[in-house]
Amino acid sequence: WDCPFSYQDIKSVGGAMGNNDVIDILNDLIETCRDGQEGYRAAAANIQTSEFRRMFNILSQQRAQFVSELQSEVHRLGGEPVSEGSVAGRVHRGWLKFKSKALGGDEASIVGSCQAGEEAAIAGYQGALKADLPLDVQYVVKRQYMDIRDAYDRIRILQRAA
Repeated sequence: WDCPFSYQDIKSVGGAMGNNDVIDILNDLIETCRDGQEGYRAAAANIQTSEFRRMFNILSQQRAQFVSELQSEVHRLGGEPVSEGSVAGRVHRGWLKFKSKALGGDEASIVGSCQAGEEAAIAGYQGALKADLPLDVQYVVKRQYMDIRDAYDRIRILQRAA
């Protein structure tokens, strides 16, 4: 009996993702985290309250750590990680800086921008977690997702305080 399909064909139909697909997903998350890193850095630079500034700096550092972890996964899978954030993220940060200057550093609008950024990050991570990622990659993504959810909850509390 001659089967016209290779093992790889059958495996891909079975739902297992190829390395390139996993690398693409991880690179999307790298962009998301880089956007968060830069967004939080911009927010910290433009907000007056030291408590908010400290938290935004901590979240910026957390996202830098996430970028590093995701880049390691991409390298481990034989891929090349993206080197910068997304165009949308750069636009969002530009808008954040503009609003900060135009509104005199209005804390509520800065915190609101951070909340919107976290909502986008949550959506990106939820999409990644719906994919059939290898278990070791899934572990990293899930752990980061939980930390992002926690940050989102903290920002919602700040939003009420601002």
